Amino acid sequence: MLLYFQDPSKLKTKRVVYEETYYARDSGTLEQLKELTSKRKSIEESLNGSSHITPAIAREMAGGVTSPILQIVQWTIDLKLRWTSPLSGFSGFNLGGSKYFRIDDLRYELAMVLFLYGALMRERALEVMTVDLVESATLFRRAAGVYQHMAQQLLPGLQPSLPPDRPPEVTTSMATIMSLICLAEAQAVTVQKAEEKSTSGGLLAKLHFGVTQIVEEASSLLRASYGDWNDVSDRLKRFLNTTSGLHEARSWRYVAEDFKKSEHLGVAVGILRHALNKVQQLRAPSEDNMKLVFRQEVDALSGMLRKCEYENDFIWREKPPRLDELPVLEGRKIVAPILYQPFGLDREFIFVT
Repeated sequence: MLLYFQDPSKLKTKRVVYEETYYARDSGTLEQLKELTSKRKSIEESLNGSSHITPAIAREMAGGVTSPILQIVQWTIDLKLRWTSPLSGFSGFNLGGSKYFRIDDLRYELAMVLFLYGALMRERALEVMTVDLVESATLFRRAAGVYQHMAQQLLPGLQPSLPPDRPPEVTTSMATIMSLICLAEAQAVTVQKAEEKSTSGGLLAKLHFGVTQIVEEASSLLRASYGDWNDVSDRLKRFLNTTSGLHEARSWRYVAEDFKKSEHLGVAVGILRHALNKVQQLRAPSEDNMKLVFRQEVDALSGMLRKCEYENDFIWREKPPRLDELPVLEGRKIVAPILYQPFGLDREFIFVT
């Protein structure tokens, strides 16, 4: 069970030509600047829908920007680095189109390219999920490592120079939130693999609630970090809320199934009523792919509750427990980020100064 939230990769950027702004002192530097411009053009065209970019190109681009070019700051303003922000409240289209955020700092460029790299890797994890759950979970963990690197290594030094009007994507808090989202998705895919192996219901309940715990950590950080940006996407908030609620509901279903198997139908009924009530309080997603998963989970809970109520009414006649008598869910987290290893180019740039 995984909701498809693909907004993080829906970035856009304006054209940048490095060799027209940075003055190379030798032919090798000029060629590398041209290569960097070419890779960036591939990113720009892909984001604008005229071509397709792979995570490998984004990683190579990040490697180029990580090079000693970062030390050259006097010409950066001429680059006019501009990116949109799909995770901000300005991500929708208005009469003027998407809002572009401009920050004259090459660390901003590196941060946005790395953010895109993580988002593309996350998209790839969603694509391969139908054929290889193990590879999908690995890709989610690698994406989590990219965002963890951003939050811990790259972005802290950029924060003091950010303007008040900043995209959430370049804040340490949002990078941490994205890392947690990727970890939650990695665990969700791992649970799906465990379900295929007929793992015990008790363990599956803990693993699903582990997903909820990771997502709730991201949601708590989002609420605590509103001062880091002017606005944040409502779609992101709904995605976190719905993901948390659905995995908690699935956890309750497994707990109820165990009580049903042990012939404690009254307890199973009480659990399912509570779970159904909680999930029905969620705001149903409007996106088609999320709506389908949401509807399936509600229908599964409703169907299981009807069967348990029928069996309890006609055979066991057990009184369902009060809310404060229900068991407490336990979570288990079994995934961790895969460390991202940044890299640079083979040779240093040499500039005219």
